[in-house]
Amino acid sequence: MRSDLREAREDLAAALRYADKLGLSEGICNHFSLAVSDDGQEFLVNPQGFHWSELKASDMVLCHRDGRVLDGEHTVEPTAYFIHAPIHAGRPAAKAVLHTHMPYATSLTIVEDGRLEMVEQGALRFYDRIAYDDGYGGLALDHQEGDRIADAMAEKPIAFLGHHGVVVTAPTMAKAFDDLYYLERAAQVQTLAKMHGKPFREIPRQVAEQTARQILEESDTTQVQAHFDAIKRMLDRDDPSWRN
Repeated sequence: MRSDLREAREDLAAALRYADKLGLSEGICNHFSLAVSDDGQEFLVNPQGFHWSELKASDMVLCHRDGRVLDGEHTVEPTAYFIHAPIHAGRPAAKAVLHTHMPYATSLTIVEDGRLEMVEQGALRFYDRIAYDDGYGGLALDHQEGDRIADAMAEKPIAFLGHHGVVVTAPTMAKAFDDLYYLERAAQVQTLAKMHGKPFREIPRQVAEQTARQILEESDTTQVQAHFDAIKRMLDRDDPSWRN
């Protein structure tokens, strides 16, 4: 087991464990990855066949874009490889790539013109940061589907995949997880608001843009890392085995 990847393995395990606590996991499906090479060719990913609640740092698999397992005792789910490899390779700055079928955000991908509306403060952190891929090509079991998803994202860090789920990318795991958390919260609030049966009250564009800048300026400094550090403390309190 490569000792130089210890911190990266722990970051990945912490994100997976806490995502499960939030109800963002789905059986033994879905996957998070974290690039460990500057070119994005090598990345850690959660192994096939494990529930997120049981994963430990030592379980993470190091693989190469060409499909080789470079370090680790387990296998990698094919869809994880085909979705994550082209994103890491095509966008090396996207060190963390998180793919989930989390319920509220995914619900927006199955309705006509489903979009996260910029009508609530939590949603404004995603102003002009989301790509929408309304197509669907079935399971990502080949390079073609994975490349299509990567191309659909263009330069956006977040994608809603039609009939499928979401992908969140960021330069660090702390930033990616912070976005994943608030993305699901924003989708949840929007879904609940629709239950009132009344139209959304709009936020003026100038205010929306200003607020989005303010949120990103704040979250890009201390807030994001503080959030992830707090998550690790809570995991240590409840079950420190995730670091093993």
